[in-house]
Amino acid sequence: MMGVMDFTQLPPDLPVPEDDGAADHLPGMSLPSVELPSTMPYDLSEGRLVAYVYPRTGVPGVPLVEGWDDIPGARGCTPQSCAYRDARAEFEALGTTVVGISAQSAAEQAEFAAREHIPFPLLSDPELRLAEALRLPTFEVDGMTLYKRLTFVAEAGRIVKVFYPVFPPDRNAVEVLAWLRARERTGAQE
Repeated sequence: MMGVMDFTQLPPDLPVPEDDGAADHLPGMSLPSVELPSTMPYDLSEGRLVAYVYPRTGVPGVPLVEGWDDIPGARGCTPQSCAYRDARAEFEALGTTVVGISAQSAAEQAEFAAREHIPFPLLSDPELRLAEALRLPTFEVDGMTLYKRLTFVAEAGRIVKVFYPVFPPDRNAVEVLAWLRARERTGAQE
């Protein structure tokens, strides 16, 4: 009998995604006014925003897509989200709003947010409207089009930094915090 899969842990031998250049165009772009269903109110255009974009979260008792762990960058949405959850106070101390975005339905996002106690908005984009507006990278699997994992930082509605590819996903929040702290210290503008 197969044991229950723990989505909070990453297998040790996940394939590392390669930078295919699919996010190179994002720095300097303005965030579009695209309204997406969310687990709570949000505004992408104000202040400093960190948006981590991910393929899909696992659901306890539901098997992963066949071969999911073999797709570079696919596995790790729950550990990534939990790392952002656990670092929430640090992001707030830097005046930064965090949101998560995936192509999952609003109901799936709400279930995940409740199960993992995610205290910030999770945006649902099953029609991939943000992908179309920003030309975000996606991939196809099992009849679904999903986002490739990336994180962007926006200030006053303009993207100033992109992390792509993101690996390992559970370290992304720490990496973004380090970048934000360095930016605060130097007052640098990229």
